[in-house]
Amino acid sequence: MTTIAHGNVLFPPVNEPARLYPGKVMHARLMPFGHRFTYRVFSLLVDLDRLEEANRLSRLFSVNRPNLVSFYEADHVEKDSGASSLRTYADELIAATGLPRPARIHLLAYPRILGYVFNPLSVYYCYDHAGDLTALIYEVRNTFGERHTYVCPIEPGQMNVSGIRQERTKIFYVSPFIDLGARYHFRMLPPGDQVRLRILETEAGKPLLSAAFAGEAMPLNSASLAGLLARLPFMTLKIMAGIHWEALKLWLKGAKFHSRGAPPATVSYRDRQNTLEPAE
Repeated sequence: MTTIAHGNVLFPPVNEPARLYPGKVMHARLMPFGHRFTYRVFSLLVDLDRLEEANRLSRLFSVNRPNLVSFYEADHVEKDSGASSLRTYADELIAATGLPRPARIHLLAYPRILGYVFNPLSVYYCYDHAGDLTALIYEVRNTFGERHTYVCPIEPGQMNVSGIRQERTKIFYVSPFIDLGARYHFRMLPPGDQVRLRILETEAGKPLLSAAFAGEAMPLNSASLAGLLARLPFMTLKIMAGIHWEALKLWLKGAKFHSRGAPPATVSYRDRQNTLEPAE
């Protein structure tokens, strides 16, 4: 697999209009008791400016129309945004931070399989004309049909050769067993030959939950998709079923239940450490 050469750029964008990342997801509850599980998945990386090209990569894959594996812009565009495309929607999120329009935006997310998808977390990678990453957008969903988007410009000191480190206060209800106000610690190795994502949640400075995804790059073509579908034919359904199954096991272990309450604004642009007030 190759990447675009950009001189001293640490994590240049990939060349392809779309790419697959098969790998493993791991979740580990760290307190008040241990609870750990892993499962195999594959993620899809798409260039939001090259969706028509991505649509031609395989007969098994389509953009904005049904297929065995598919990607729909509407799965990610906020319904009330009025944006005409996913690229326009992401541009508007970045514009609200004061940053210039990204030259390229890549999105890492699960695709639809047999028409169904649930994405607990989708990540947008925003690049400038030199190929440098300027911002990450973390799009979080819960099983109640709600979502919240954390828009995170990359600030000085957050990126080095090991990856990107960012933090946000959790203001959006995801798990009934973790209260609001926890702290997200994002650790990211952006997509290239590999992709790595780790989220450590802390509560009062103590580790509470660790979640990670590690994937290896694979070209998106009919052979690779057929192989992944043979091994993971109902992956997206399994993700939703697994969330509820693991929640049941946590409840049986005695995990404390937290009520849902009213959701915050759909997007936050600034970090408000140790507060539940969403950013404007």
